[in-house]
Amino acid sequence: MSHTIRNEIMTPEEPANSTTAPRDIFATTRWTVVLAAGRRGAPQADAALEELCRAYWYPLYAYIRRQGRSREDAEDLTQGFFARLLEKNDFADLSIERGKFRAFLLAALKHFLANDWDRANALKRGGGVAPLALDWEEAGERYEIDPPDNLSPDKLYDRAWAVTLLGQVIGRLREEMAAEGKADQFARLKPVLMVGKNAIPYAQAAADLGLSEGAVRVAVHRLRRRYRELLREEITQTLSDPAQADEELQALFSAFSAGQ
Repeated sequence: MSHTIRNEIMTPEEPANSTTAPRDIFATTRWTVVLAAGRRGAPQADAALEELCRAYWYPLYAYIRRQGRSREDAEDLTQGFFARLLEKNDFADLSIERGKFRAFLLAALKHFLANDWDRANALKRGGGVAPLALDWEEAGERYEIDPPDNLSPDKLYDRAWAVTLLGQVIGRLREEMAAEGKADQFARLKPVLMVGKNAIPYAQAAADLGLSEGAVRVAVHRLRRRYRELLREEITQTLSDPAQADEELQALFSAFSAGQ
């Protein structure tokens, strides 16, 4: 993973719960939709689960690699796991983990590996089921360039989840800015998400963008506020109880810092 993405996390003086967005807008999250439907073939639930899997598959791949599996085996096991999860729904006994999609997904993977390790090759690339379109080349490169550490597979999974979530947030923020015709402004101001308020180079940014320093201060304030809102929203989408957002944020912040 790149150092840029690794550093894109909320600065200590700006906790995620500083957003003024009302919590009730997250009453129905993607994970809530999956759970409410009971995974009984409801199209909306199937789509919500697949969307979550597409967004958060890399931590599973990293977990399998850290278990000592080869790149090829990790690809096949990851895809086989999703084929079974999305088509067969035979992880009902893992309901204790379902409050948080992050915990559920890891528990389900461990269940899959423990019970299907020997026959996993029968599910290579989905075993006849339309596989998820996943960027294996990027995943392999990302895993190889990640700085060496002594993290356990579980802790590596949590850290990879935190980095993946932050990447999702940055991607959404980039798309929003581009839609407003501010792609260049986002590219120049993106680094302000990685530093404390006192370290923001307002004067240099103003010169680069051809704006007044006051205009840049307003733009930075809005960018950081929207970043916090999207971070909370993305976290909440993986929870069955939006009230767990602060707890999950703290857990992910701790995971992100592990091994640093």
